[in-house]
Amino acid sequence: MQIQDAWIRKIFTGRGDVTVEVELTVEDVATGDILVARAAAPAGASRGAHEVLYFPEGGVDAAMAAFEKLVAPEIVGLDVTEPYTVDGKLEEVDGTPRFERIGGAVAIATSFVAAEAGAAALGVPLYAFLGGAYARKLPLPLGNVIGGGKHSRRLGPDIQEFLVIPLNPPDVYTAVYTNVEIHKRVLKHILKVDTTFTGGKNDEGAWTPRISSVTALRILKEVAGEVGRELGVEIGLGVDMASSSLWNGEKYVYKNEGVERSPREQLDFVSKLVEEFDLVYVEDPFHEEDFQSFAELTERFKDRLIVGDDLFVTNPERIKQGGKMKAATGVIIKPDQIGTLLRTHQAVSTARDFGMRIIVSHRSGDTEYRTLAHIAVGLGAEVIKTGIMGGERTTKLNELIRIGEYLGKWAKISQIRRL
Repeated sequence: MQIQDAWIRKIFTGRGDVTVEVELTVEDVATGDILVARAAAPAGASRGAHEVLYFPEGGVDAAMAAFEKLVAPEIVGLDVTEPYTVDGKLEEVDGTPRFERIGGAVAIATSFVAAEAGAAALGVPLYAFLGGAYARKLPLPLGNVIGGGKHSRRLGPDIQEFLVIPLNPPDVYTAVYTNVEIHKRVLKHILKVDTTFTGGKNDEGAWTPRISSVTALRILKEVAGEVGRELGVEIGLGVDMASSSLWNGEKYVYKNEGVERSPREQLDFVSKLVEEFDLVYVEDPFHEEDFQSFAELTERFKDRLIVGDDLFVTNPERIKQGGKMKAATGVIIKPDQIGTLLRTHQAVSTARDFGMRIIVSHRSGDTEYRTLAHIAVGLGAEVIKTGIMGGERTTKLNELIRIGEYLGKWAKISQIRRL
């Protein structure tokens, strides 16, 4: 199944950011059958310093030109049924670690669409194309209920995300429903403490009230307990501190709370939150270069998911560094951070070598594509982080439900209590 033609176009993410979509026409050389596949790159607002370059110098127009001049001529004729063949060609064409010539957006959109085309050509689901016949584990959905920080234009709490995750659901539908129900019920509790709140949501569909971080966690704990008792599901709470956006080079600045914290004070503050609210998930509690503080927190809470995003940026070398230091028990995997599915697979393999759990994640500016659900299943991720509300979020959750239905009795949903 050879690529016969390749196009690129500008489209928009759910946040209104411009991104690129790549389209391939593939022909079965034996039968003449034609299929068309498309895929787009998501766009993050909080980008780690060590991510690949999203667009080359010159922006989206330069990315489009690079695809047409450098990428398209080289991938035409390649066989999409051979996994990662296109990814290897992208590496060869660009020749830089951060995809500085063609841009990470072009790289990941092309990598995604090649995998989509390969799966379609073989008549198998994308998750099976990526993970093989034994890709049967369904990840638990981790959802953003209350939002603050950069994703909420700094109008809400200083902490960026207040999250929930069902730990022992009987099936993926119940898991998704649990998060949805918590999100809906939280609103009336918010209105009790922020009477001026008009129901605003952030880029990822989380409520954005003017409340403190502690108040947000108290509300979330109360509602999660209520929903959990009704559904018979244990629900864990989590936070994404996005601490690189709080760090000024010397201290962590919590502007809305009027507080500054040193690295040691940050460690004590996060530890207190974990203990007081029994947090099972803590993402980016320190800035992206502070491996040592990550390691100290992980040592204190070995039974929790202490997770690196900006710390690792889906980069195998940084994951290896963190693994040697025992800096985390989990790693965020965002394929667009590293540029291709081949590199993503290498990052996951490295994390597994150090016993880390895998959390496949969306971006704040995501698209309506379902691809991430298949990537999570194909890579055997324990968790998928993809919001709760909004079309670009629910398309992935709904696809996860379909995958569970397709797998039927072979499906096995993750269960997380304590590590």
